[in-house]
Amino acid sequence: MVNVNDIKNGMTILFEDNIYIVLDFQHVKPGKGAAFVKAKLKNLRTGAIIEKTFNSSIKLEKAMIEKRTMQFLYVNGSNYTFMDNESYEQIELSEDHLGNDKYYLKDGLEVMVSIYQGEILGVILPEKVDLVVTQTEPAVKGNTTNNATKDAVLETGLSVRVPLFIEQGETIVISTKDGSYASRA
Repeated sequence: MVNVNDIKNGMTILFEDNIYIVLDFQHVKPGKGAAFVKAKLKNLRTGAIIEKTFNSSIKLEKAMIEKRTMQFLYVNGSNYTFMDNESYEQIELSEDHLGNDKYYLKDGLEVMVSIYQGEILGVILPEKVDLVVTQTEPAVKGNTTNNATKDAVLETGLSVRVPLFIEQGETIVISTKDGSYASRA
């Protein structure tokens, strides 16, 4: 158990039969009345983000999340197969479970898998991944306005905006936080 005054960003807690990660918190001490804590929490099962106000005397239970390094192997229909790097055990996650994270997965990519008491909560992607441009328009000569970009489709099906000089077949670096172009690989 942890006092609500001792929570930190990134801490995982159990609250109302759900597992949350603390995204942001603020201790509030009004002029009148008792102090309280406002917290922004993300449900690790559903991905929903809620804001909650806790009385400063509340105690919350910490959730011990296990993180295992796993390698993405392949897609079979709508199931994505991962292998534990230590035990070689394989697990499957559905497309629904992964959400938009599926667009960053390519064969051999190492990810962290979050597990709570045997329940797989999701994957934690590396900050950046290298992906190949499979489709993009050729650059139009003379179209050099500031920060000019064009659409590109990557090997995983992800659509991104890239600078005009990027050609089909090139490998580029993509940020997994927001799906934006970072640089050439």
